[in-house]
This record gives sequence, C-alpha cells and structure tokens, in this order.
Amino acid sequence: MRELIIGGARSGKSLLAEQRATQSGLRVVYVATGQALDGEMAQRIAHHRARRPAHWGLVEAPLELATALRQHAAPDACLIVDCLTLWLSNLLFAGEAAQQAEAGVAVVCPRLSGELQALIDTLPQLPGHIIVVSNEVGWGLVPMAAVSRLFSDEQGRLNQRVAAVSDRVTLVAAGLPLLLK
Repeated sequence: MRELIIGGARSGKSLLAEQRATQSGLRVVYVATGQALDGEMAQRIAHHRARRPAHWGLVEAPLELATALRQHAAPDACLIVDCLTLWLSNLLFAGEAAQQAEAGVAVVCPRLSGELQALIDTLPQLPGHIIVVSNEVGWGLVPMAAVSRLFSDEQGRLNQRVAAVSDRVTLVAAGLPLLLK
C-alpha cells in the first residue's frame, strides 16, 4: 500500500501517519528527511522523536530518499516518510537549483530531477506499507522570491506525482482527515 497524507503546516499530518502506522500492525520505520541545521529545527525534530514509540526504527534520508526506501522497505514493514517538503527543500539547496532560481536563469539541476524521478519510479515497486507525508503549499499567495516560487511549483508537481502512484491520498485539515483517493 502506498499512501500520501497531505495538508498544511500543523494540520495533523504526521500524527495521522503515526496512527496509521501503529494500526498497520507492521514493524514501523520512520524515514526522516529533516536536518537539525538550527535550534528551531532541532526542537521540532525532538518533538517528533518524543512522540514516537522507542521501538520504531529510524532512518535519516535528507537527500537520497528513493535509495533509503529501497533499502528498508519490506513486506513486514510500514515506512513513514516525514516529509517530502523538507526533502525537496534539501534537494533545492544541495544542488544548483536554488542559486539558479535566485539568479533568474532557467533551473537545470540533474540531481533534483534525478532524485524526484527515482522516488516516483521506486514507490510503486516497494513491498509493505509506505506512508508519505507532505505539505500542501499551493493554497497561499504566489511567493515573491524566485526561489520560493520554484519551491512552491516543484512541491505542487511532486505532490501530484506522488498522489498519482499512491493507493490512498488523505488531506488533513484541523486534525480531520478527508479521503481524496
């Protein structure tokens, strides 16, 4: 089963993913894409970590997500990817995409496009239950900065592509799940 849980910031996406993983009855592996690059992010990571059961596995995959999923997916496992939004941001700034957008030139970043395609190609082939968490960023204003517009556009496209290869898609708002697919 491939599942996408999408919603706004602090909507309850991660909590729902954790509940569904627990209900799956499978061994749970949390695939974290965030990096504690500042104090605020370190606090957010600590909050998520404190909420999870201690026996859950943890894999950190800030850039090579498809590779991590292939290595850890198994018929007896439920993997929670939290979240695509941080992963995409990591990819934009790890390569040349962010600098190209800020310079006003066409964004050509083989690493970014390669990792995105690898994820879309990999998801349908994985055994077990895969729950992917992502932010819906397209309901606000069009960002003013070029790199922010690039991020918003790429996040929207990525969410569409992951939804297309998912068996179930759930939108979460105010802690309430709405089944979309």
